[in-house]
Formats: sequence, structure tokens, C-alpha cells
Amino acid sequence: MLDTKHLLTPTDFPAITRGRLHTLQVNLGYLCNLSCTHCHVNAGPRRTELMDRETIDMVIEFALARGVSCVDVTGGAPEMNPHFRYLVETLRGHGISLIDRCNLTILLEPGFEDMAQFLATHQVHVVASLPCYEAKNVAEQRGKGVYEQSVEALVQLNALGYGTGGALKLDLVYNPNGAFLPPPQAALQADYKRELGERHGIVFDELLTITNMPISRFGSVLQSKGNFDDYLQLLKNNYSQANLHNVMCKGLISIDWQGHVYDCDFNQMLEMPMINHAAETIATDNARLHLTTLLAQDIEGWPIVVAEHCYGCTAGQGSSCGGALE
Repeated sequence: MLDTKHLLTPTDFPAITRGRLHTLQVNLGYLCNLSCTHCHVNAGPRRTELMDRETIDMVIEFALARGVSCVDVTGGAPEMNPHFRYLVETLRGHGISLIDRCNLTILLEPGFEDMAQFLATHQVHVVASLPCYEAKNVAEQRGKGVYEQSVEALVQLNALGYGTGGALKLDLVYNPNGAFLPPPQAALQADYKRELGERHGIVFDELLTITNMPISRFGSVLQSKGNFDDYLQLLKNNYSQANLHNVMCKGLISIDWQGHVYDCDFNQMLEMPMINHAAETIATDNARLHLTTLLAQDIEGWPIVVAEHCYGCTAGQGSSCGGALE
């Protein structure tokens, strides 16, 4: 995989600072049953990196000590971490909201047949990747047969009460199948609801549109096709200052599978660690800031590490893990 980090620094992206911390986004590892072309994590079936029980206990301790309201778990397929259920049960037992970034197909894999019921029992908010309501487009981005499996998993979730407007929230995620910005979220959501409803009887709560980042696997694809500079210019040409106030990194920190801390999930994949401003030192690759260091730190007001890929969150209608910003 080609390295894109050197193409993203230095940057003229505006300086931003942290607000109040309310969300931990925790990467439980890069192991996944799929290998999607847009994946900024470069996850797949052959990855072995998984968060261990000791680090998960550290995440729980931090969440409780800092009073965060939400823990957003991702991967890879986070459900494939052997301690996933322990993390969910413990956090929900303390009343902390939990988001599971689910690829849907994992719910049909051997050994995970009861996972949908487990998520429902603990009222876990499911955010599920479905880059299109057309089978052909999904196959191009995520692999042959993934659309059909995703539909089967969504029907299963609906049968449990997900996506019907109640306590079991089901959101879908759209990523462009190429080097272009997502269309307006509200209009695309209406299309998704109509098409999935008419074709399969599927319902869901919201559609979240997320811009593809020019990093990791997608960044390598852009480089190999000679489109990297053009895509980055597209992001910059569509920069909206209004989005700068709502970017997700202002209230979120990203934690990797070893417990190191980053300003966002994208910085994590670029190995651009969070700066320990209390110590007035910059974390290096050999001395990355660890979660334990932040237990007694108030990080509100700390500057956020930025690079050219940050234009991906502020282009057009904006993009975050919660969808469009406008």
C-alpha cells in the first residue's frame, strides 16, 4: 500500500481547538471479514491487530472517570474482537451509550449468528455501512455478494425492532464509490428509504453521508490512478468555513487498538498522534500519547493536529462520523 502521509503535510488548513470531550471512538482492531476499496483503515481478514482486555479495561476506566456520554466502537469489524461483548455489557451497565460501526455481513458469519440479538438486548446503536441501494455499486466497493448479505442482515435487524423509530436506532452509511463528494444527505436519504422499502421492506432511521478520505487504501487507489492531487484539490475547492465549527474532532478522541490517542480516526491511520500540550511536548512515533496520560488532563482548548485530509471533513455539506455537518 502506498504512503500518502507525506502528501498531506504541511497544510494551510485553519487551526482548530478542542471543545468539551463527550465521545470516545475506539478502534478494537483491524481484523475484518471484508476488504473494502474505500476503507481508510486497510482492514481485512488477514489483519491480526486486536485490542486486548487490559487496554479495554483502560478505555472503560477512562470513560467512567471523564464522564463521556458515548463510546463509538469501530474496526475492522469491531464484533470480531473477542472482548467486544464484555466491553458492551460493561459500558451499558454504567449507562453509557454505545455505537457499533457494523459492516452488516458480520452478523451472518459463523459464530456471530446471535450478535444481532445481543446488540438489541443491550440497546446498542447500530451504524451500518451500505454504500448504495444498488447491488452493482455495493459489489464494486465491498465485494461480490455483500449487498445481498447486507439486505439479509438488515431484515434481521428490522425483525428485532431496529430502525422503526424506537429505542433501537439503525443508521446507514453512504460512502462515494469514487473520487467525488457525497450528494446532499437529505435527498439521498429519501432515495434510500424509498428504494430499500419498496425492494426489500427495509426501514432505518437516518442515512449518514461520509466523504472518502485520501488516506490508506483509498489514498493508494487515488495515487495508482493518478487522481490524488485532483481529489485533494476537489476537497479544497469545496471547503466551507461554516463546517469548521462542527467537525467531530472538537468533542471526540480516537483510541487505537494499543491505547494510543489521536485527534480523530483519520489521524490515527496516518500515525499523527495527539499532542500532549500539558507537557508541552509533541508525541513522536516512538513516544505516542497514551490514554493513561490523559486520565488527569483537561484537554478542552488543546490545539488539534491538522493536515490536508482535514479538508475532507469541511468540503461541501461537511462530513463526520455522524454524517453531514450542514
